[in-house]
Amino acid sequence: MAEQYEIVKEGEEITLHVDGSKLPFFPSVEDDKRAMAMIIEMLAEAGAITKIVISQQRDYEYDYVQTEMLAGLAQAWRTLKQRKFFQLSPELVKYLESKLIRLKNTIHETMKGDPIAAYVELLRFYRDEKAISETGLPANVKPYHEQLMGFIKDAIQTIEALKIIRANKDVIAGYKEGDREPYRRIFSPVIRPDFMYTKLMSLYPPDAEEIANYALNETEVALFKLPESVQYLYHIMPPEFRLDEEKYAILDAARKIMSEHKPTKNEFVDPERIRHVFTNIGMDLLEELAGYKGLTLSTKEKQELAEILVRYTIGFGLIEVLLQDEAIQDISINSPMGRTPMFIVHGEFGDCMTNIIPTHPEAESWASKLRLISGRPLDEANPILDTELQLPSARARISVITNPLNPTGIAFSFRRHRDKPWTLPLFVKTGMITPLAAGLISFIIDGARTILVAGTRSSGKTSLLGSFLTELMRRTRIITIEDTLELPVDSLRKIGYNIQSMKVASALTKGTTEVSADEGIRTTLRLGDSALFVGEVRSTEAKALYESMRVGALANVVCGTIHGDSPYGVFDRVVNDLEVPRTSFKATDIIIVANPIRSPDGIHRVRRVTQITEVRKTWDEDPLRENGFVDLMKYDAVKDQLVPTNDLLAGNSEILKSIAGNVKEWAGNWEAVWENIQLRADIKQAIVEAALVTKDMNLLEAEFSIQCNDVFHTICESVREELGYLKPDRILFEWKEWLKQAIKKRQYGY
Repeated sequence: MAEQYEIVKEGEEITLHVDGSKLPFFPSVEDDKRAMAMIIEMLAEAGAITKIVISQQRDYEYDYVQTEMLAGLAQAWRTLKQRKFFQLSPELVKYLESKLIRLKNTIHETMKGDPIAAYVELLRFYRDEKAISETGLPANVKPYHEQLMGFIKDAIQTIEALKIIRANKDVIAGYKEGDREPYRRIFSPVIRPDFMYTKLMSLYPPDAEEIANYALNETEVALFKLPESVQYLYHIMPPEFRLDEEKYAILDAARKIMSEHKPTKNEFVDPERIRHVFTNIGMDLLEELAGYKGLTLSTKEKQELAEILVRYTIGFGLIEVLLQDEAIQDISINSPMGRTPMFIVHGEFGDCMTNIIPTHPEAESWASKLRLISGRPLDEANPILDTELQLPSARARISVITNPLNPTGIAFSFRRHRDKPWTLPLFVKTGMITPLAAGLISFIIDGARTILVAGTRSSGKTSLLGSFLTELMRRTRIITIEDTLELPVDSLRKIGYNIQSMKVASALTKGTTEVSADEGIRTTLRLGDSALFVGEVRSTEAKALYESMRVGALANVVCGTIHGDSPYGVFDRVVNDLEVPRTSFKATDIIIVANPIRSPDGIHRVRRVTQITEVRKTWDEDPLRENGFVDLMKYDAVKDQLVPTNDLLAGNSEILKSIAGNVKEWAGNWEAVWENIQLRADIKQAIVEAALVTKDMNLLEAEFSIQCNDVFHTICESVREELGYLKPDRILFEWKEWLKQAIKKRQYGY
C-alpha cells in the first residue's frame, strides 16, 4: 500500500498524494466504493492528513473538510477492525459462525467503501438478533449472544457519530447499497488535468439556486445563489475539463514538449500573430502525438486541443476563459495561492466567487509572462507591477503585488476592458448618463474644454473617458498618455482616427528606463496641436497636465481621470496632495464625477454619473466656500438619473457661455446654445431607441456612433450654408432621415 502514495508536508499542510495511474477504476471516492476503500486504508495507515490528491490523468483534490470526514471514517474503521471477538468453545462456533462472518464482512469490507450501507446493515443485524434473543436462547449461548449484540450496538454508535452519516441522516431510511448519490452530496473534489496547474471545483453546489446560465464558445457558465448566504457562485466548465483520457494524455505530452520553449518579449508584442503561429505548431504536434497512439483527430478536434494547449503554454490559462465573458468587469486572485478561489465582479450579479482555484506554479508563470510583456520588474525592490494584457478576445489592466508588500506571496487584480470602445449612447442605454447629459458632454467636448473625470475605483472613469474620444471628429489629432494602456487606441485607429498613444513610467515603479509621466505630458506640447487624454492623474504629472491645460485652453480638449468622489475632493487631491497651485487648478473647466450606486439591500450596485460641475475662475482660496463650483447636472436618487440644475436651465454657466462666445450664431444667445445641447441629446436618444427597436445593439457601438456624429456635423454645416444659421429642428429631421436609411442599409444591404 505504501508504494502507492506519498506524504508531502508544506507548512501546516500534510498532503496524501496517491498515484492512481495504474488503478483499474475511476479514482473518485464519491463515485466508486473501491476508491473510497483504498483511501480509507491509506488514511488508517498514514495517520494525520489535511488534504488528499489522487492523480490519474487529472488531479482529484479533496480539501481539509472532506479529508477530515474521510479521516474520521478511517479512524473508526481501524478501531472497530482491531477489536477482538470473544473466544468461543468449539460447540458454539458452529452456532455463531455465520453471524460473526456477517459482522466481520460489514466492518472489515463494507464500512470502508460504503459506510452508509454498513450502518444500515448493522441496524438491520441488531434488529434481527434482538428478535432472536426475545424468543429465548439456550443458557450456554445467551452470554455470547449478548456480547455479540453489544459489539453490534457499539459499532452502530461509532459509525453513527461519523460526519458522513450525520450529513446523510435524511437518506438513511430508504438507502440502497451501492447508491453513491449521498456521497456526491458531501464529496466534491477539485479537478485539475495533468497539463495544467489551475484547479476547478467541477460539481454544482448542492441546494444552490441557479439564477443564470449561458455559453462562452465551448465553455458552460452557470451562476448560483448559495443557500443562507449573500454570495453568488460563478461556475464555469471549460472544454479542457470534459475531454476523454486519451486526449488528456496527448495534451500533457504536447505541453511538456512546448514548455521547453522560453518565450521572449517580442512574442507578446503581437499576441494575435504569435498565437496563430503557436496554434499551427500545436496542431501539427498534436496530430503527430495522436498518430503514435493510433488515434485520428478531426480538424475541429485538433483546433480545439491546440487552442487549449496554447492557453496553458504561452497563455494565461483559465484567466483567458474568464476574460472571454464580456459581463466580467474585474477578476481578483488572492494569496496564498491554492487555498482560495478566484473572485469576479459580474456586470449583472456583482461580486461572485468562482469555482477556480489557482496554484502557486500558475501564479509564478503569470508573473513571469507579465514581466516580459511590460518590461517592468516585479521583485522585493519593486513589489508592485501595473501593466496591461492584450489577448485576441479581450484587453485587461493588471495589478500584481508580491513580497514584501504582500507577505503571503503573489496576488493579482485584472480589470477587464470592453472589447470595443464605450460610447455615450451605450452609457445612455446602461443608465449611467441621460440623453441630456450625453448632449451636454458632447457640446463641451466640441467646445474644446478641459475636463477631469473623477470617481472611486470601479466607478467607470476610464471607460467614460474613452467614450469622449468617440465624440471627437476623426480629423482631430489625439495624443493619449498612460502608464498602463487602457484607452481604446487600437480600435479607434482601425476606424480611421488620427491617434498616437504614449506609454510612460508608472509612479509605483522604480529604476525603470521608461519616460516619466510629467516628461511625457510636456513632450506633447512639442508635438503640435492635439487633443490630449491622460489615463490617470496620480503624481508629479499633475503639474505638467495643468501646464498643458493652460496652453491647450480654447485650442483643443484636454481630458484626464483622477480619484475623487466630488468636485471638492478633486480640488483637495490636486492642490493639497499633488501640490498644484490653486491658480493652476482654475484651468479645470468641467469635473464629471462617476460613482457606483448601491441598492438598498447592499448586494447590487450600478454605475452612475452623479455630477457634472463647472469650475469658475473668480475664487481665490477655496472654491467650495467662494462658489467656485456650479453644478450643471446632479444625480437624483429617486429618479435614479442625472437631472439638470436650475443654473443650467437658466443659462447660468460661464463655461457654456465661453464656448458660445466663440461661435457667431451662439454668442449672447443662450436659447440657441440650449437648443444645440438638446439637439445633441435628441440624437443620442434616437440612436438608443433605434437600437432597442431593431434589436441591433451594434448601433450603439463606436463605429456607427462615430458615423452618426460625422453625419451630424456634415448636416449642421449644410444647413448653416443654406440658411445662414443652425436650425435645430431641420438638422434633427435630416439626421433622422439619414438614420432610417442607414438602418435599412444595415438590415437589407441597400
